[in-house]
Amino acid sequence: MKLYYAPGACSLASHIILHETGLPFEIDKLIPATKTTAGGEDFMQINPKGYVPTLRLNDGGILTEGAAILQYIADQKPESGLAPMAGTMDRYRLQEWLTFIGTEIHKSFSPMFNKTAAVEVKDYARNLLTRRLGYAEAQLANRPYLMGDHFTVADAYLFVVASWSSHVGFDLGSFPHIREYLARIAMRPAVQAAMKSEGLIK
Repeated sequence: MKLYYAPGACSLASHIILHETGLPFEIDKLIPATKTTAGGEDFMQINPKGYVPTLRLNDGGILTEGAAILQYIADQKPESGLAPMAGTMDRYRLQEWLTFIGTEIHKSFSPMFNKTAAVEVKDYARNLLTRRLGYAEAQLANRPYLMGDHFTVADAYLFVVASWSSHVGFDLGSFPHIREYLARIAMRPAVQAAMKSEGLIK
């Protein structure tokens, strides 16, 4: 497998999960300005949507969209427990979290990264993010991970997007459980390996 990524973007979650599985993989960095990769490929020919994560499968096929990629990688090593078995209620609960993180938390950060977004738009996004993270905060008050006692792909995704707070000036001071959660996940060897590989930490 080959993961196309951008340092610190939501593709970092897929990168973390690849390390968690221990499966063999390659990475290639997207250069947004030229829509080419560090390896010299035309990224728009790989994924016409133009964004990461994008996963090239072992048979040459292409898979896009973070939630789908996370589940695909986890399913390549089911014994890892990174995703519950397909068809179970726990799997639907995982998908519930992935959808919530993607549509309600991830997308609420987008205006704050946009230098041209109006102040009113950023304020609206900030207020929405406060409410959405408030839900996650409450859920993490009595459990170490989103699904309970076991780390899953949803935790990798929330770790990445919630960590963007420091880059956009969003204060996590009122979310003590999320802060503890982020610190705990940051120490996982797979997280350290992925972040070092992307040049995010030394």
